Amino acid sequence: MTLGRRAFLIAGPALAAVTSLSSARAEDTGLPPGDARMGARVLGSPDAKVQVDEWFSLTCSHCAHFAQTVFPQVKANLIDTGKIRYRYHDFPLDQIALLAAMVARSLPADRYAPFVDDLLRTQDQWAFAQNIDPMQELKKRAAMAGISATEFDKINADNALREAIVNRQDRDGAFLQIQGTPYFRINDAPAPDVVSSYDAFAKAVAKAS
Repeated sequence: MTLGRRAFLIAGPALAAVTSLSSARAEDTGLPPGDARMGARVLGSPDAKVQVDEWFSLTCSHCAHFAQTVFPQVKANLIDTGKIRYRYHDFPLDQIALLAAMVARSLPADRYAPFVDDLLRTQDQWAFAQNIDPMQELKKRAAMAGISATEFDKINADNALREAIVNRQDRDGAFLQIQGTPYFRINDAPAPDVVSSYDAFAKAVAKAS
């Protein structure tokens, strides 16, 4: 998905210069230091030789397709076996995706990935089905993940968290020149072809090993 809907997100502050992916991740989010909601969200062994980073939007149909058709094999064959460490990066392309990212980051860290996976696998049901309110459908999904209606409304009203996610997205997008989602890097190098199939993904990982 291209970034045509990026303008619908709240405006972030001026972009700061960064010199590496590591420094791009070390930005001042505007939240209290140590706020766990903006901590790294990862799967896999910290000792893995290959680091895979994915930037995604929860309302991106290409991201959903990858999650449904390629990622299950990636998790079973590469993450669960200790071959790669997989790191998630929120890159919401519209307001409902931004709210979904806020909800995901408000869950305990170990429940982030399952919730994201559920939203991507069921994207057609909660985000794009006819005659539905995506926010209300997201609220139902959040409830199944343990977030009450009151908690959901509190998250939705948390402009500090909203701005922190957008600020980080702005920095990553500017530094990495991200033109669409999903966007992948393997060992901090662009990996544009891995979304097409598991074989392509595995080949890129093997090359980086």
